[in-house]
Amino acid sequence: MTAVNNTPFTTRPEIEGTFGVVSTTHWIATSVAMGVLERGGNAFDAAVTAGFTLQVVEPHLNGPAGEAPIMAMPAGCATPDVICGQGVAPGAATIERFNALGLDLIPGTGLLAACVPGSFDAWMILLRDYGTIDLREALEPAIYYATEGVPVLPRISATLQSVSGIFNSHWKASAATYLADGKAHQPGDLLRNPKLAETYLRIVRESDRAASDRGARIEAARNSWYRGFVAEEIDLFCRRTDIPDGDGNPHMGLLTGEDMAQWQAHREAPVSGMFRDYEVFKFGPWSQGPVMLQQLALLESYPLEELDPLGPDFVHLVTECAKLAFADREAFYGDPDHVDVPMERLLSEAYNADRRALVGTQASYDLRPGAVENDAAWRLHAAALAAREDMTAAGAGEPTAGDIVAERGDTVHLDIIDRHGNMVSATPSGGWLQSSPVIPSLGFPLGTRAQMFWLERGLPSSLAPGKRPRTTLSTSVAFRQGKPYMAWGTPGGDQQDQWSTQLFLRHVVGGMNLQEALEAPNWHSEHFPTSFWPRAGRPGAIVVEERMPETTIAELRARGHAVEVGPPWSEGRLCAVSQVDGRFRAAADPRSMQGYAVGR
Repeated sequence: MTAVNNTPFTTRPEIEGTFGVVSTTHWIATSVAMGVLERGGNAFDAAVTAGFTLQVVEPHLNGPAGEAPIMAMPAGCATPDVICGQGVAPGAATIERFNALGLDLIPGTGLLAACVPGSFDAWMILLRDYGTIDLREALEPAIYYATEGVPVLPRISATLQSVSGIFNSHWKASAATYLADGKAHQPGDLLRNPKLAETYLRIVRESDRAASDRGARIEAARNSWYRGFVAEEIDLFCRRTDIPDGDGNPHMGLLTGEDMAQWQAHREAPVSGMFRDYEVFKFGPWSQGPVMLQQLALLESYPLEELDPLGPDFVHLVTECAKLAFADREAFYGDPDHVDVPMERLLSEAYNADRRALVGTQASYDLRPGAVENDAAWRLHAAALAAREDMTAAGAGEPTAGDIVAERGDTVHLDIIDRHGNMVSATPSGGWLQSSPVIPSLGFPLGTRAQMFWLERGLPSSLAPGKRPRTTLSTSVAFRQGKPYMAWGTPGGDQQDQWSTQLFLRHVVGGMNLQEALEAPNWHSEHFPTSFWPRAGRPGAIVVEERMPETTIAELRARGHAVEVGPPWSEGRLCAVSQVDGRFRAAADPRSMQGYAVGR
């Protein structure tokens, strides 16, 4: 970002309107969502329709068998509602089972890392409880694009090129679905998935036959997915398919139809924290979401308004506080249905005052969580992490698949506000085309979210049957002076709650509008262990965009940060929307050359 006559320059305008705004990571999904609003649907209808569309237009970043954590903010309500679309580990997924296979980490690809697919049920609950349109209308755009095809983006083409070898040699259904005569599609080609279209059409038809009213049809669709033909096909595929995982060895899956039948997405309260005049709402500690709240709690007492958002003091403070918050993520976070996460203490003023004292003038190279109750288990874990520090960090991000599949997957995001003031934010992910083989009868692969569990005992995020993995998926909603104000988020794995925090701070204390805050140079720390295979960390490492001022980079190095300079537009794929008294604003990241915001 540059300035002319002290006026910040952005590649795109901040969108403004009074009817509604949409921001997603793909222009087709954005257009689809706005079309729903134009036809009289609400923000929740638009989100469901865009969510299913994103599965088709960005199959390397999310899929039908992935996850969809959602935050819904109906107009007039006091707090957002969380719909947890994060599935759990199968009943057969035990530490003993993986140890017997000779594994000390859950592979990043293949069938062993599959959890119950959570995305479909989360979207159905949002549609049922908050939406107004029918199931057929919600699925129609996804069916259309799966049938007629979507333009292949350069990143999709690159992903397909990287996985074409394993597709052709082992994942035959994936080759049939995503390759053209055994070769990767080129940018601009049309990519079709008629088998996925058939799956969704069958769900619609079964629902129409099963019920005559809208709510019952949605329930019938849930039944088709989790207790009907979809669950049956997944069960058969996991029991009969023996394919190479990320460790290079063939394994069958652990997920069963019974696992799917016993699970459903659910609604729960968010976690929140105050920063200045803002209350920020996040998912609970089954996600990494609270690390944003911890960062803000640590930063609350600093005079950030007096600092240059691109200056070394600002970057250093935010980075050092992020290190402390993410260290607590490693030590404390896990599924609160299975472990006691001391969230109240982690967000308390006294705790953060003590933690803040650890922030010095030089970069820290230690992983420093607060006092850990299960100290013996943590010490063993920390020793194991230290041993991994010299491993390649190819898995940093969302995620890599090691020697079998080298291309990373990632995530998508959407934010929507309608004319009524309803607001919704979601970060769907998982079920990437490169995560595991396509199930031939369904047209999509399973996810690999279980790779986020540890196979060491006694940790909050240790593997256990029926437990949610501590996902990186995160989204944010903020109230300003007690009123719903803003929703935002980004893909990026461990970077999500770093880039999202940076956007928020530049906006609320730096005075930038949404588009300016979004486009400003980002950075991320790789100080802590990544959540993805091979779980490596890089103490002291910070990656900044080339657009960061040279004086800032030099001063960060002088303070001991191991600074790496990345390409100028490489950090983030952010989306954001806001509302004040019936006036709406939206912004979308130009970095991916595919995210778009619209409104009127």
